Amino acid sequence: MTFDLTALHFLRPHWLWALAALPVLAWAWRAQRQRRSAWRGHVDAHLLPHLLVTGGSGARAGVVVAAMAYVLAVLALAGPSWRQADQPLWQTQRPLVVVLDLSSRITAADLPPSRLLQVRAKLAQVLQVRAGSPVALVAYADDAFTVTPLTEDTANIGLFLDELSPEIMPRDGQHADRGIAWAARLLAQADARRGDILILTDRADSAAVAAAASARAQGYTVSSLGLGTASGAAYRGSDGVIGRAALDAASLRGLATAGGGRYHALTADDGDIAALGMRSSALATEGTTSSGGKAWRDEGYWLLIPLMALALLGFRRGAALALVGVLWLPMASPASAAGIDWWRRADQAEHARVVQGVDAYRQGDYAAAEQAFTGVDSAEGWYNLGNALAKQQRYDDAIAAYDRALRAQPGMQDAVANRAAVDAARKRPPSSGEGQGKPGQQGAGNQDAKGSQGDATSDPGSKQETPPPPAADKPASQRPGKTPPAPSPASSRTPPDAATQSAADAAQRERMRDAMARDSAQRAGQPAPGEPVVQAETAEQRERRQAVDAWLKRVPDEPGSLLKAKFRLEQERRQREGR
Repeated sequence: MTFDLTALHFLRPHWLWALAALPVLAWAWRAQRQRRSAWRGHVDAHLLPHLLVTGGSGARAGVVVAAMAYVLAVLALAGPSWRQADQPLWQTQRPLVVVLDLSSRITAADLPPSRLLQVRAKLAQVLQVRAGSPVALVAYADDAFTVTPLTEDTANIGLFLDELSPEIMPRDGQHADRGIAWAARLLAQADARRGDILILTDRADSAAVAAAASARAQGYTVSSLGLGTASGAAYRGSDGVIGRAALDAASLRGLATAGGGRYHALTADDGDIAALGMRSSALATEGTTSSGGKAWRDEGYWLLIPLMALALLGFRRGAALALVGVLWLPMASPASAAGIDWWRRADQAEHARVVQGVDAYRQGDYAAAEQAFTGVDSAEGWYNLGNALAKQQRYDDAIAAYDRALRAQPGMQDAVANRAAVDAARKRPPSSGEGQGKPGQQGAGNQDAKGSQGDATSDPGSKQETPPPPAADKPASQRPGKTPPAPSPASSRTPPDAATQSAADAAQRERMRDAMARDSAQRAGQPAPGEPVVQAETAEQRERRQAVDAWLKRVPDEPGSLLKAKFRLEQERRQREGR
């Protein structure tokens, strides 16, 4: 560690004001000490030095030690720093739901060339700055519909931008309250405790303000981006009536205030995005400098060492050693020797046991994995225990563990699949040479399973910190992630005789000759031996094929049509359900 005095500064310099209280404390201590002396009220001041026995240098040393400890504590709180360290950048995972007004009012041309085109360009900017963060898009008119759910793939949302128009909505209208409520529902379904809702519209009524307040009560922030101008422009509604759409900034500010967010009018540049706090999703942790990825290190903890040494002087003789003994007692206790960690929470200790069990499982020590997984009372814990027991061919115990996992998490697909595989292995009749494994093993096991399944069980399962599943009754190609059953032991198979080996060699040579003949025929442009000859395409067949290709090319690839059909079906379903 190098110390650069020129770079020394304090991260929290306001704590240094506490040093100004040191002279005041010293004066108060001296005044209190003088008041405690009862002799000063009865004996003349010039006689006191000759009559009183003072504490001597011991009391002064105590005051000096206390003052030094106070100074060290203040300096440590101020955060001295003289070097920088790499600071990783992280991306915000706070989800954003964009709520877009797709009523006929968005066709007004007060934002040239039109509000709709300006909105499409603005949404592209929002998706660009939110790349890598969860974003969803909701469109509303008379009712609200999901264009895309929360996803980190913003490019997928960009595919629908050019298809956004009032024509895809089932019915015209302008119910911003339904759009906000639908956005809050999407966030709640994603288990997001915090999130942002950005609504793009030109006005908000009292129902929309109430919906924004309700979303704020759920922990979500509602901001508004105003569309249009105060003078407004004419537009044609879905019924053919000409109306005028103007920006009502006051109502949108009220909506943002009720939702705890911000308001800004739509601009051609990205100034509105910056004003709404969405300029970039890549945020650095607190304390990083403009150099990017660098942060000043808080070196105040170095001052804790002399501070603790001074604090020990404040104890009576022998008390410091007793304190050290008390702190050492938990680490030297039988509970610590038994594996109980006093410095971890219960969930941290359980996670450490799961990691230990996974490592033992991957190394093939299934007994140690069983011991680590035993007592982890969770669906993953019982599932892992079942895998370890199945690897030891204790199928009955493994099935019981899978049942416990399914009771903790009904419908756990991995546990269901593995239980069925283990149950099938248990019911399979034993072959010759089996049943000679370890004592206490159940079912039809074999001893070379580990060697034959090494490749299939090298990677963990689909769950985090979950070992791979046990042997199944189907091959790996039929059940992804499941281990195929082990073949019969080598001792139970008889070696092939000379005649069988000669027949196999002859068949192999015949297959090689066929492959070489087929390859030569393909190079010469002739059909391979044994393959049917493909007839040349007739004029009628060619004409029919070209007609089909032309018809297929005429089929339009329009995501807008898909959205329109999707919204219409959703509208019909809601009507049937009476919503």
